[in-house]
Amino acid sequence: MATGVAAATAGLDLGGVMTTTVESISPRSRRGVELLLLIIAIGIVLLAWVTVDLNRNGTVPANIVPVAGGLVILAVAVHLVLRWRAPYADPLLLPITIVLNGLGLVMIHRIDLAGGRLGTDGNAYRQVIWTALAAALAIGVIVVLRDHRLLRRYTYISMAAGIALLLLPLLPGIGQTINGARIWIHLGPLSFQPGELAKIALAIFFAGYLVQTRDVLSLAGRKVLGFTFPRGRDLGPILLAWVLAVLILVFQKDLGTALLFFGLFVAMLYVATERVSWIAIGLVLFAAAVAFALTAFAHFQTRVTLWLDPFSPASLERSDQLAKGLWGMAAGGLTGTGLGAGRPWLTPFADSDFIFASLGEELGLFGTIAILLLYLLFVERGIRTALGVRDGFGKLLALGLSFSVAFQVFIVIGGVSRVIPLTGLTTPFMSLGGSALVANWMIMALLLRISDQARRPLEELPVVGASPPATGPMAGEETQVVKLP
Repeated sequence: MATGVAAATAGLDLGGVMTTTVESISPRSRRGVELLLLIIAIGIVLLAWVTVDLNRNGTVPANIVPVAGGLVILAVAVHLVLRWRAPYADPLLLPITIVLNGLGLVMIHRIDLAGGRLGTDGNAYRQVIWTALAAALAIGVIVVLRDHRLLRRYTYISMAAGIALLLLPLLPGIGQTINGARIWIHLGPLSFQPGELAKIALAIFFAGYLVQTRDVLSLAGRKVLGFTFPRGRDLGPILLAWVLAVLILVFQKDLGTALLFFGLFVAMLYVATERVSWIAIGLVLFAAAVAFALTAFAHFQTRVTLWLDPFSPASLERSDQLAKGLWGMAAGGLTGTGLGAGRPWLTPFADSDFIFASLGEELGLFGTIAILLLYLLFVERGIRTALGVRDGFGKLLALGLSFSVAFQVFIVIGGVSRVIPLTGLTTPFMSLGGSALVANWMIMALLLRISDQARRPLEELPVVGASPPATGPMAGEETQVVKLP
């Protein structure tokens, strides 16, 4: 990605000497493209919302005007803040977020209609409030955080915050166990899952620590069986933080989030050191962890049994949610039953853990592929941001945040579609629940901030202290293109 562009013109003066004039050309902000895509995204969501009520009740929904107005206000507010604070931010991340979040709201509204929950009694109403709060926090991140490199100053504070957030559900009085996992805290009328914010804090810690020690981790160490292992004192702090996080999640019986943190840790370590050995070591550790979980946790054994044969009589007696989700997606076929015309409510947790199966039933294979392509494009834009940003910390942070979304999508959709055992994570931006929605909007906001730095001309970049230059896979040399006649 070219970040500084110059155009050169050449000619001969009267004395026969060639002269060259170089003038800077600033990259386009692409905010107009973003606005056009936002209009398309809002149109898709509103069309889906109307289709649900037409197929269900035969009438246009009475709340279409406030729904349309709220969606437009939310999208335009974030768009205007980007024009003000981050004019060079990636133009695709916000429209993709609006489409995914909006389709999730449509399906939650559809399940509400099936259950007779209308207006303020429905889950869709509460999800709309969480969406507004998530967008407000995203705006706060963009406005307050003028430069992502400031986060590097809080590397170890982020580690402490991440561990503290993971410990909160274990505290008596506020910790709450739901569906066998103690990952929630209960404060008054609200329930919140602090582990969703912990993944952001730990991603900041991993990025800050790895960019500081990447040379030592890459070069120093001993060779064993062809693999170079770093010294214990170099890897100790980050390994300790990861082990503590995973152990806490194991005690909370939240194996899905533990797998997410494990994948995030290995991926960022591999990118920082460029050592394939970390992939091999990660696979060995993962296999050992699975073997231990199979012998130590009865609920994990049950999930593996359901994964291997969800339609057997023994499996159906234990839980039929995976089987019903698969039956629902099979009923959808290629084109789906149509929004509002299926029976997704027959699957337990149809608007949360199994919302992808609900959408698969009513949108069909083509619709689910379109949703997966949106997630793929979101992750691709995050990786493109990492490639374009000039500092090593920004590269690692953008990659870590992008990988966290990619891993979560794989774990959730892989479990629903029986590629891997079901773990109970939420589908990013779509599932019912406020904590995951807030965290994913904040991830989007951080990627927007980093992408603004990646595309911004050099002369407009803010100066934030002195940081060591990036080397190796995270080199940040600026590119200049000169056009000659």
